[in-house]
Amino acid sequence: MFLGIDLGTSGLRLLLVDEGGQPLGAAEAHYAVAHPHDGWSEQAPADWIAALDEAMAKLGQGHDLSGVRGIGVSGHMHGATLVDAAGVVIRPCILWNDTRSHAEAAALDGVAGVRALSGNIVFPGFTAPKLMWLRSHEPANFARVHKVLLPAAYLNFHLTGDYVADCSDSAGTSWLDSGARDWSPTLLQAGGMRADQMPRLVEGSAPAGVLRADLARRWGMGRGVVVAGGAGDNAAAACGTGVLNAGAGFVSLGTSGVVLAAREGYAPLPQSAVHTFCHAVPGRWYQMGVMLAATDSLNWLARITGQTPAALTAMLGEALIAPGKIRFLPYISGERTPHNDAAIRGAFTGLGADSDLADLTRAVVEGVAFGLRDCAEALITAGARLDHMLAIGGGTGSAYWLKLIATVLNRPLHLPAAGEFGAALGAARLAICAATGADPDTVMTPPAVARTIAPDQTHVAAFDAAFARYRAAYPSMREIQ
Repeated sequence: MFLGIDLGTSGLRLLLVDEGGQPLGAAEAHYAVAHPHDGWSEQAPADWIAALDEAMAKLGQGHDLSGVRGIGVSGHMHGATLVDAAGVVIRPCILWNDTRSHAEAAALDGVAGVRALSGNIVFPGFTAPKLMWLRSHEPANFARVHKVLLPAAYLNFHLTGDYVADCSDSAGTSWLDSGARDWSPTLLQAGGMRADQMPRLVEGSAPAGVLRADLARRWGMGRGVVVAGGAGDNAAAACGTGVLNAGAGFVSLGTSGVVLAAREGYAPLPQSAVHTFCHAVPGRWYQMGVMLAATDSLNWLARITGQTPAALTAMLGEALIAPGKIRFLPYISGERTPHNDAAIRGAFTGLGADSDLADLTRAVVEGVAFGLRDCAEALITAGARLDHMLAIGGGTGSAYWLKLIATVLNRPLHLPAAGEFGAALGAARLAICAATGADPDTVMTPPAVARTIAPDQTHVAAFDAAFARYRAAYPSMREIQ
């Protein structure tokens, strides 16, 4: 058996699979995020360990874990977990959605060569600017930093006793040369860090170490359980959905929206605000565009109107209709791709006396679909292919929204059959590869497709024109805000 651990922002999930990757059992435990100041987002790594212990106890109640041969960890990216020379956590982890280091991010992004080496814009959520902030605002804590560990790497440390991280997760730090898949002395120097403060790097599908004997005994596992390098959450999700080769990708319609494409070569385009990261398997990369408020936009409308998101989308029916007169710009939390604009905010335009709640709902789902197309267009400009796109995430429960997105992208979307295909499965698959030496291409296969949603060709031209108007609105809205 093999165990995948998905360390999420709000909870930890375990998935136990057999040697064929078929699920055998799962367990979860949850924890909170602290926001001690405006724009701050922190978590205590001790809460992750407590959640791991709780979930392992639940899993162990129904399963004999003595057959576990490998463990893989997926974690939310960019978080700065700082430990001293004794391995003791110095302060709460500064999370991916913490924006306190926006000034430091802008300064580092302006240093010549940083984008070229890292392959990315330096976003405030990335790890390097967090340490620059720490040096200025918490110098005593900064002086104690022995290692900087991403959340998944901290779990690797807990599991093995070794400081080790994988390349996919480390690509989101602004310290990694993403093309060479190694720490960059130039980037480390630009961020005021040293190479000895970084963990050892391995590929996500390679062994990172062996499970500590005391944990193996506590969990009823045998000796020599291999711990894989693991992955950042999006790379792990790509492993779970079989998105390894050029042409494969997915659209994730969650709180945020992601369009992700696998790449077999390294071809960054940072000026488009596309993320270019190492994949969790050797010699491959992936690129993604991110919009910050996808289902969150619909959740916002539901909250202020006293409705549920499902009730709102039910007003639209299932038959796609032409674009409405109302335009919604889905920038309620700022925007990442393609604008890299934390200050922009959302807007409705074209409201009339005859506008009703169904019209507003249609404008919101259309605006989100256009935001996803912005991401897709940026990926295509970077040279990515979007030949076979899965649709995943909570928003895929709306048949209207799926048909709309397929039409706006003018690409069929493949809806996976019910089952496991997320980051926890990706982590378990990395464990299989690390423990057995199996070829990732044979392990990380795509899920069965329940149905394919084709674009409505009768409306493609109209939505193309509406998308052009949507794109033209951003600079004008930015100017008046």
